[in-house]
Amino acid sequence: MMNERLLFPSEPSVYHLDDVTVIRLEGPDAVKYLNGQVTCDVAALTPGQSSLGAHCNPKGKVLAAFRLFKREQDLLLMYKKELAEIELAELKKYAVFSKLTITDVSDEFYIIGTAGTGTDDWINTHIATFEQFDTSIVKCQIKQDRWLLLSQKAHPLQLSLPEQPHNDWWGLDILDGLPQLNKNSQAEFIPQALNLHALNAISFTKGCYTGQETVARAKYRGINNRALFILHGTASSPVTFDSVVERQLGEHWRSSGTILDVWQKNGQLLISIILPSDTAPDTVFRIENDEASSLSIHPLPYVLE
Repeated sequence: MMNERLLFPSEPSVYHLDDVTVIRLEGPDAVKYLNGQVTCDVAALTPGQSSLGAHCNPKGKVLAAFRLFKREQDLLLMYKKELAEIELAELKKYAVFSKLTITDVSDEFYIIGTAGTGTDDWINTHIATFEQFDTSIVKCQIKQDRWLLLSQKAHPLQLSLPEQPHNDWWGLDILDGLPQLNKNSQAEFIPQALNLHALNAISFTKGCYTGQETVARAKYRGINNRALFILHGTASSPVTFDSVVERQLGEHWRSSGTILDVWQKNGQLLISIILPSDTAPDTVFRIENDEASSLSIHPLPYVLE
């Protein structure tokens, strides 16, 4: 089994995430409008709190899985930049009927990941002391010793920490079972297929939102039969979103699943993939046309229903 600390630094470190989009919603109707668009309960958040969530199309298929941060004056949505063209247009579609503005403010911020043993203590010592007075800083805790920071370029944070490759940040997301869509998988899956119900990213009590009927049916009628899995192993060739994963069936191999994200270094490979939810934990996988590759299921860090 792959060591879960494989990608986790032994000390607080930084990752510069220039492939993340930041969307600001502000105005008297911002909370109400967004609450009617996304799966998480926006109205339940207080300033300084964050939540995972998803924005779906009317068929309940996810356009973007995001992290939402609520401030006193606005809301910030953060998701992969390659999703922005379709996602932002859909998010703005009905905003003309409400009192709010929706703006891409990615150019105003440095987006920084921080992770490593002791990061919680580092954040509490170096960031929390002045955050009460400085609205230019946003900090979201992902899990223990792992944080996402936004620093306004006009007042940048000075972080004297070792730097890590930004792709390693997304490798940590894979190990944490956090879904990151790519263009190939945008608008392909309902939130439960991305395990978002296990990540407290769906509210089943807040009322209607875009795609809510499909999401509710998946919960109460059990219509979802797919889930996010983590595969780990080795490969002798580069793996991309377009690569085909095969599972072994006796002496034969059959293509299976849709790749969401990939981390690969020095022959080691991690894949976030959507598979049938009843996939056996001892199933053997490989990459098509790479007979030297070998992949197996890595346990999720949370429990699925």
